[in-house]
Amino acid sequence: MDIILTGELTCRMEAEMDVVREYLPRYVGLTRAEPGCLEFEVLPVADSLTWKVRERFIGEAAFRAHQQRVASSAWGRATAGIERRYEVQGLAGAGAHTLTVRLGS
Repeated sequence: MDIILTGELTCRMEAEMDVVREYLPRYVGLTRAEPGCLEFEVLPVADSLTWKVRERFIGEAAFRAHQQRVASSAWGRATAGIERRYEVQGLAGAGAHTLTVRLGS
């Protein structure tokens, strides 16, 4: 079963947007090259400090491997203080899981 993550990355100030813009191209390329990544996009929302996120992985193992890689990546370290609000569908157990994450906390 595919794992689908949707949600938002919400910056508090323009300086955080600059960090996302700096690190995002490499992060997207690395993620799309991961085994099991079927879809990955992070797109800015016009006139806001928010980015829409959509990920789709072929299964839970691929999704978990992605999460582990991200936590120790340059992207993960650079954006650790930026709030993430995600809903994850397809994980073991019933229903969707909603996550609010601040990696540096």
